[in-house]
This record gives sequence, structure tokens and C-alpha cells, in this order.
Amino acid sequence: MGVERVRDADDPRLADYRELRDGERRRRAGTFVAESRQVVRRLLGSRFRARSVLATAAAAGDLRAVPADGLPVYVAPEETLGRVVGFNFHRGCLAVGERGAELPLDALLDTRLLVVLEGVTNPDNVGGVFRNAMAFAAGGVLLAPGCSDPLYRKAIRVSMGGTLVVPFARAAPWPGALARLREHGSRSSRSRPTATSTSPTSAPGGPSRSGSPCCSAPRARV
Repeated sequence: MGVERVRDADDPRLADYRELRDGERRRRAGTFVAESRQVVRRLLGSRFRARSVLATAAAAGDLRAVPADGLPVYVAPEETLGRVVGFNFHRGCLAVGERGAELPLDALLDTRLLVVLEGVTNPDNVGGVFRNAMAFAAGGVLLAPGCSDPLYRKAIRVSMGGTLVVPFARAAPWPGALARLREHGSRSSRSRPTATSTSPTSAPGGPSRSGSPCCSAPRARV
């Protein structure tokens, strides 16, 4: 890592970290933001390319053992971080990553466990699903059109970096992607939360109801 000390919040090297809440701007630029030391570590070990890190001295010290040759690490006081991002920021560490090319559906077809999301528009819920997918070692997440962006800042934070670790693809056209899964020999179980219970129940194939995830796995490998 190449450490560079910064004190001026207007330093042009920090341009990627301004307007942190404008997720659409970052999407157009092909970038995303990771927050906190744990999530930044996951970014640095993921399939995504990190562009730079902005951190306090303490947080930068914690990242020294992470291999990231040539990555610019801008070290600044906490008050400078707050002025750059535009609000009180206490996590001490940020990184900008590049989205790169999206994975195709074919990249997920042979995973043992695939989570399919339809109609999940809240980034907190998307982040929660990815956090659980990471915990249960799911092979990937397939998102129907209209689902919230997994690389939106809040989704990454809630997932604890799960959206950076668990591969994902967008399903287009929909519901043709589900037909493709069935042709590949997948079987499905649906999550159907009710007013009295949040436990998932099984159903014989087909997509989940809007807003609920379903898990699919190639039949030959179950």
C-alpha cells in the first residue's frame, strides 16, 4: 500500500469520496463505496478492484497486513473524513471499488446453493439476504429486475461485505431466467413470511412471491 497523508478536505485526490449518499452518481461512474475496516478488508480480498482507501491513521494501521500492492491509501484525521463525506463519519475507513463487468447467469448455474431475489427493493433487506448467503456459504445470488443494487453503499454495509464476497448476477429476461434454472436441473424452495411466522416453508418449484428469496440448487449436486 502507498500511504499518502492528507489534511485538506478539498484535496482533489479525495474526489471519489464526495457526495457519499449519491448512489446513482456512483453507479453511473462504475464505482461503489465500502465502509468500515471489516468491509474494506473484504473488498481487498474480493473479485472487485479497489481504487483507493481513505482512512484514519489507526484504521490504516489495521490494514497494513492486507496485501494490496500499489493501492493508494489516503490517511487523514477523522474530522477531515467527516468534511469530505458531508456528514459525521465515525467508522474510520472507506474504500472506493470499481464495479467492472457484471457476471452472467451462466456463472452461477453450477453452484450448489443459489439464492433468487424478486421484488426486493429495500437495500437493508438485500444486504441482510447477502449477509445470510455469506454465512451459509451460498454459491451466488440471482436478482430479478427491480431489485435494489447490491453495491449500493447501505446494502454493502448491512451485508457486512457479503455483497462483495458472494457472486451475484442479474436475471434478464425475467422470468426466462427461472426457466433456464429449471432446464439446468434446479429445484426450488420458497420463503413465504406471514404475519405470524417468519420461518420459510417449502414449495415445489417456481419463483418466490414478490419480496421474498428462494433458494435453488442443481438437482444433481443436492
